[in-house]
Amino acid sequence: MHNQQWEKKLSKILRIMSLVMFAYSAAMLSTPAWAADPVKLRFSWKLKGEYGFFYLGKEKGLYQRNNVDLDLGEGAGAQAALGALVQGNEDVVIVPAIFAISAIQKGMPVKIAAIYQKRTPFAFISKLDHAVTKPSEIEGRSLAVSVGDTATTYLGAFCKANKVDCSKIQQIQLDPQLKIPQFMQGRVDLITIYTNVDLPLIEQRTGMKFAVLDLPNFGLSVPGLAAVVSDRGIAEKPDVLKRFLQATKEAIELTREDPASATAALLQAWSAAPSQELVQQQIVATSATLDTGSEKPIGWISDDLINEALDLISTNGEIGERRPPSDFYTNELLEK
Repeated sequence: MHNQQWEKKLSKILRIMSLVMFAYSAAMLSTPAWAADPVKLRFSWKLKGEYGFFYLGKEKGLYQRNNVDLDLGEGAGAQAALGALVQGNEDVVIVPAIFAISAIQKGMPVKIAAIYQKRTPFAFISKLDHAVTKPSEIEGRSLAVSVGDTATTYLGAFCKANKVDCSKIQQIQLDPQLKIPQFMQGRVDLITIYTNVDLPLIEQRTGMKFAVLDLPNFGLSVPGLAAVVSDRGIAEKPDVLKRFLQATKEAIELTREDPASATAALLQAWSAAPSQELVQQQIVATSATLDTGSEKPIGWISDDLINEALDLISTNGEIGERRPPSDFYTNELLEK
């Protein structure tokens, strides 16, 4: 009798558990999976090794783990990228910080959320048989000048810092795509290159080494790679942007540790890429230029950095009433 009662109770318990499990399963099937927050990111230019850490972060799931669904897109210039950001077509744009600072000074409603390169890694290069390795040696030489070329835009500041007579430099206006061919044909003595991206590419394609005049080492310090967001984005989805920046920090750190995987991840998205060896050189060289976050979080911005950039911009003419540094950036999205 006792066994029969126990069997009835057990049977009832099992039926209840079965009903509970059925209801739970039905609820799970009817409820959509938790969706990561979409973030649209636009670069200021076409694919290059400089952007490798974003692709590694996406492939390794760093953005997904931070509940971010990242969409990466190539660009056609810093101005176009910033315009798309203001129009709401992008959530984040990756541009040289100096362009964003100039735009904000003119009233654009955006802020810099992280500066990953405190100093743009650029240089003037020359051929070894007519090497220019010191600022004084640039006098009497010809230099390619292009619209949007940051180095030649601030050539006056470079000359002043190094007591060089700019009037003794022959500035030749060239389309950016013609700079390297004209340089290799000997029609211009010097061109501007980015040492982390362009220099490895030119050396590989020509099989030559070049004399390098490193501009930051001679006083031309320009803030480079930066993440820029709109004022509206900061107001409407600060948590999403925080998680994006946290994942990007992790991606930068992982790329330093494993540049080969970053190279492979970038090449998967780059249909017309140069050689794997070259792309990895660009990625390694870029990692060496990025903020390490040793004292503050990676990308942290200071008033001094903004003020120095405004001083530089002002060397090219009147910039109007100077805005306070706080108008240009926020560190709140980097704070945990």
